[in-house]
Amino acid sequence: MPDLALPVAEGGAAAAAGPLRLLIVTDAWTPQVNGVVRTLGIMASMLRAAGDTVEVIGPDRFFNLPMPGYREIRLAVVPPRKLARLVDAAMPCAVHIATEGPLGWAMRALCRRRGWPFTTAFHTKFAEYLQTRIGVPAAWSWRVLRHFHQPAEATMAATPSLRAELAARGFTKVRAWTRGVDLERFRPAPRDPFEGLARPIFLHAGRIAVEKNIAAFLALDLPGSKVVVGDGPQRAALMQRFPAAHFLGWRDNGVLARAYAGADVFVFPSRTDTFGLVLLEAMASGTPVAAFPVTGPLDVVTDPRAGVLHADLRTACLAALDCDRAAARTHAERFSWAASVAQFRGALAPFKP
Repeated sequence: MPDLALPVAEGGAAAAAGPLRLLIVTDAWTPQVNGVVRTLGIMASMLRAAGDTVEVIGPDRFFNLPMPGYREIRLAVVPPRKLARLVDAAMPCAVHIATEGPLGWAMRALCRRRGWPFTTAFHTKFAEYLQTRIGVPAAWSWRVLRHFHQPAEATMAATPSLRAELAARGFTKVRAWTRGVDLERFRPAPRDPFEGLARPIFLHAGRIAVEKNIAAFLALDLPGSKVVVGDGPQRAALMQRFPAAHFLGWRDNGVLARAYAGADVFVFPSRTDTFGLVLLEAMASGTPVAAFPVTGPLDVVTDPRAGVLHADLRTACLAALDCDRAAARTHAERFSWAASVAQFRGALAPFKP
């Protein structure tokens, strides 16, 4: 089955003669649990296995504080001299700045002072998140984001629709960097983890936060049961507001995989995600997807047999019950982490320290 990933672009690290010493600087890192952390962890692990040296500098290296309203996310207080010492110890010949937080800005400034090229990635629509959370006009945030990414040699983005949106907003040097799925971990399995719950089972998994729009799913008039796997700052409020829903908290990958496989439909109500790894994980487990036709689902759920995208989420949920579970698995098999790593490495900008 062919990958959906684009071919690796010419030049960059893919053309390097030998192993790289790559430095990844990210404000999103363990113990956070989200798609950015999972993606970066997989990139680092696979690049190391292929012979590269990969050092990750995250908030855990610094004194850090909880993000207001979102205690699970830690924001680093970044002394420039300490950052410089950590960077020098890593001796990188390529730098990737993954996020637009305090660490990302500090590393951007250091690279510019030293004349080092660097790459960035666009993982999160912070403009929409900030508008949803605290009412900051999206246009203001987009200007800041564009300024952050402008000096990068490449700004990596996961999907064609996101890359088109960034280009339309004035971002330059946008490069493709797709995502993959672990087809051994997430696969069709005996569908028994929800014994005692009325079917059909409509499942959502992920971070429980206002920007994920989970209330739009829980408010739907649907048959059977609604199940939410995950945790986050909105969990308590949603549990109180929707007492009939079943909140299971975090699940490790084995239990999560069985939850995906045991559901009848995976519901993805977010309107602001740039990809949605959970979409692939659900389909790899044989469970069709119901989602809005927005960035992320539009590029990931492209086979109508594997899921339904509709402006009315209830319509999508009910129609997805008739999707082909085997087709959902087959569709997920088209997404490869190997292709993702190749694209990522090929977009890097090596230099001589």
